[in-house]
Amino acid sequence: MFRDALLVAKKDLRIELRSRVLLGQVLPFAVACLLLFALALGPDRDFLRRAAPGVLWITMLFAAVLAAQRSAGVEDDDGARDRLILSGLDPAGIFLGKALAVTLQLLALALVLTAGTIVLFGATPSSWWPLAVAEILASLGLGFTSVLYGSLAEGTKLRETLLPLLSLPTVAPILIAGTKVYAASLSGAGVPAAWLGLLAVFTLAYGAVGVLLSGALQET
Repeated sequence: MFRDALLVAKKDLRIELRSRVLLGQVLPFAVACLLLFALALGPDRDFLRRAAPGVLWITMLFAAVLAAQRSAGVEDDDGARDRLILSGLDPAGIFLGKALAVTLQLLALALVLTAGTIVLFGATPSSWWPLAVAEILASLGLGFTSVLYGSLAEGTKLRETLLPLLSLPTVAPILIAGTKVYAASLSGAGVPAAWLGLLAVFTLAYGAVGVLLSGALQET
């Protein structure tokens, strides 16, 4: 299963490197969101700093939807999805591989957005490691949910609108927990263990659901 997952992840990442959708579309969109939020919230630096955690994670969720649509769309060209199913790869390995590819892209995006948030909002964390752990867990959780709901919406004529409707309400725990962790990192209030635990439970739960349903999702 894990060998198949690495093969699928390498395939998706190779396609992404050649198409440069992340660099050419998703990243500019995310940075534009940060800029627009900064302009809309005004010049008050203290208010911007307090708003920065929520802005960062809302932008991450929007970017995750675009990454999910891209991940699902990769298999639409030239019957690639049918060939992937007939390849003999473990369905769970395919799910994990696609989730890993999305996760790595979101992690790279999170690094850029965190730097942008620090520059535009003046939101430099007092403690870095809780935020780093939160971004890793959240990126993995978003990777799992993106591939899971992308598979559910795949093949429907309304995929572009159905995928956000399915996924965005579901990832509310990531928005809340990620915001709380970043806020705690800014204030130096200590390790937000409960919120990090929520992110870990969310990620493990969706990873397990995706692995268990991977075979059924391929048949839809």
